[in-house]
Amino acid sequence: MNKFKAKVPLGEPMTDPKPLRLFTEEAEDLKIIAAAVQDSVVKAGNLKYEQKHRRFSLEINRYRWETAPTRKGQPGERVRSILGFDGVMAVKTRGITKADPELILSLLNIEFAPDAEPPGGKVTLLFAGDGELELTVEAVDATLLDSDYVWPTRNLPSHERRKR
Repeated sequence: MNKFKAKVPLGEPMTDPKPLRLFTEEAEDLKIIAAAVQDSVVKAGNLKYEQKHRRFSLEINRYRWETAPTRKGQPGERVRSILGFDGVMAVKTRGITKADPELILSLLNIEFAPDAEPPGGKVTLLFAGDGELELTVEAVDATLLDSDYVWPTRNLPSHERRKR
């Protein structure tokens, strides 16, 4: 006999999820952060490299996949978050410019390629439209911190090709 009861009905999103606080120094765990920030949007003006502190950060509007609706037509949620990388020695961009600080970029994935002699390597942030940010890092050191600022959205991320 099962004596445990679900506090949330199966198939329903959590009603009051806690803000994410994710930290990693492992390349394998970076995949978890990448999954959490998939389909986040960021203004080009909110990409910040603090060379003196060797820190790169993005202020993102993260789609909360952990509370995604289970039925079509229900609103999803976005949360204001900070995604940061420490130990950054250099930043390269391709297809991204800060000339228009209001330009909206959509983050699709984060990848890590280790150097021949770990723990250093390259963290690559891939954006829709073939934009890339490449961070040369001493080691994987990433942080994702959600704020308490959450709002509903009916614009659910979709990766399906649109039919014409």
